[in-house]
Amino acid sequence: MIPAPPSPQARRHRMRFGAEVHDGGTRFRLWAPKCRRVRLQVEAQVPLTMERDDEGWHWTDVEGVGAGARYAFLLPRGKKPFADPASRFQPEGLEGPSEVIDPAAYRWRHRDWRGRPWEEAVIYEIHPGAFTQEGSWSAAAKRLDHLAALGVTAVQLMPLAQCYGDFNWGYDGALWFAPFAAYGRPEALKAFVDAAHGRGIMVFLDVVYNHFGPVGNILPQLAPIFTARHRSPWGQAINFDGRGSAVVREFVVENALYWLTEFNLDGLRFDATHVYADDSNTHILELLAARLRAADPLRHVHLIAENSENRERWIRRDALLRPVHCTAQWNDDLHHVLHAAATGETGGYYADYDKGTPAFEKLGRALAEGFAYQGEVKPHEGGRRGEPSEGLPPTAFVAYVQNHDQIGNRVRGDRIHTLAPPAAVEAFAAVCLLSPQIPLIFMGEDFRASTPFPFFSAMPEEMREQTLKGRREELRKTPEPHEAGKPDEEETPDPTRRETFLSAKLDWREVVRAEGQAALRLYRALLDLRRHEIVPRLAGMGGFAGSYRRLGKDAVAVSWRMGDGALLHLRLNMNDRPQDGAGDCPGRRLWLSGAVEGGRMAPWTVLWMLES
Repeated sequence: MIPAPPSPQARRHRMRFGAEVHDGGTRFRLWAPKCRRVRLQVEAQVPLTMERDDEGWHWTDVEGVGAGARYAFLLPRGKKPFADPASRFQPEGLEGPSEVIDPAAYRWRHRDWRGRPWEEAVIYEIHPGAFTQEGSWSAAAKRLDHLAALGVTAVQLMPLAQCYGDFNWGYDGALWFAPFAAYGRPEALKAFVDAAHGRGIMVFLDVVYNHFGPVGNILPQLAPIFTARHRSPWGQAINFDGRGSAVVREFVVENALYWLTEFNLDGLRFDATHVYADDSNTHILELLAARLRAADPLRHVHLIAENSENRERWIRRDALLRPVHCTAQWNDDLHHVLHAAATGETGGYYADYDKGTPAFEKLGRALAEGFAYQGEVKPHEGGRRGEPSEGLPPTAFVAYVQNHDQIGNRVRGDRIHTLAPPAAVEAFAAVCLLSPQIPLIFMGEDFRASTPFPFFSAMPEEMREQTLKGRREELRKTPEPHEAGKPDEEETPDPTRRETFLSAKLDWREVVRAEGQAALRLYRALLDLRRHEIVPRLAGMGGFAGSYRRLGKDAVAVSWRMGDGALLHLRLNMNDRPQDGAGDCPGRRLWLSGAVEGGRMAPWTVLWMLES
């Protein structure tokens, strides 16, 4: 970890968009090439007509206006004022005025923090509104000591862009620069990040650059933000390669730089990059990676992709083992095969990871090489999936027992410990937390939280029935078993109801229960072992480091050549029956869940060994 001495200084990201405070006033800028005239409304003052140039930029300088002022824009035929698309804060929510924010107002205690190497990452994913009963940044900061004691080195925040209402998963963001007001002011978010850095914990943010939420996006009336050249699951795609796309691309890049610079974040997780439709010479993901890494070469910046197509190009390394574009991606293949084995669920996409010889071949491959599907036909999807990945280091992948998708995209938001035997859940955790891949823990997993995590999204009254109907339609694809291929309507939580959101809030009293304490002891022991035995050997691991072979009928052996030359071995029986073929157990034993006797592994056995 790079030392970070306290430095009470400010951080500011200057950009072409939005309101920028300067000595004596504020400059307001809006890109609206579709509009000949735009007026600015500041507080109760008479609206001001803004200047316009030939590229569609509207601007004006207003003397005497500073931080805290409320403002909005008006179109000549507009029925009501609208918020700044680059608003830094919406104190009254999506439909209220924007607030001028002075980024220099917050004085950072750990401004010189430079992050941590990727190999040290142990990620803990949280939803800020459900992480605590209060659902605020100040309440979340009070739980950082728990995470530090657990062995967490990075917090990953679900998306923060301002959405409609006061509860949302975060993927319906309409104002990308405004932190969700329901969690607190921007200064409170900065204080949370500052407190995390003071404990040696990085902070990553999930960002959504593939669509806008269904409520509150004014940009289509102002600029060519969408294009008819491409389609996405949400309709027209964001315009990354058509007419006017240069400024759209800059809007996205500036947003990413804004989070890393002004909020001192350590990295970003790009949601659903497989639907970034971009035929330009430089793909938007390439541009993002290049600009973000160049912004501060002395800093550790980590970029995580979600890419269901398993494109190796996005997590490729150069000759010095540095990421060319993204640092890593979530390893869905590894999760799916382990989940199917632990729970016995074989519906939906889990059908491609069912028990039997093919599944355990996939398990070994996902552990040793990253992708289980590397160009083979995936029956559930009806086509080929993935690219060869054995040339990537294990740290190019993020392993997890569960995340927001794998819990929340179930009918009731069930956590895995309610679906699988305790021994299977322990084995699952022992694989993910000690693997050379980077581990991710979903909030509450470490103390077996009883609270579910269903999908929730506040919507205007006129959109609630449509949202619920769409949710029920989406759940027809769920892999969990239910009659006639669709969930009972009465058992589907209504995502637009506050009760659904409240049901997801963690109950921290559960930490002291016997079950919670037992889970915590397990996770702390595994992460302590990882910190001392695995992490020091990850640096220098290149591609082709892993190999695997089947043991007995349904067991697998995996080995990795670590960065220091040592061999890490895994013997794994993710099955509810004993398995033959454990064979020789070379090296020093690091961890055993289950039992190995006479070369025979008991159900749900995980054996880790290190051979120097």
